[in-house]
Amino acid sequence: MSLKWTDSLDIAIELDEIYPDVDPRTVNLVDLRDWVLDLPEFDDDPEHSGEKILEAIQMAWFEERD
Repeated sequence: MSLKWTDSLDIAIELDEIYPDVDPRTVNLVDLRDWVLDLPEFDDDPEHSGEKILEAIQMAWFEERD
């Protein structure tokens, strides 16, 4: 399965598994973008990310924690 920018929940789940001790509310969007790009299953154009997409991923990650 490959991940795209629009797969915010799946990306959030992956990030939560890799960074269990990180509070998603404290991650800046630059780091978040880098972390998404580093996911083994991520396969999308890095230029297609934007603030709204990254915020959606961050919110999904936060909600996944609850």
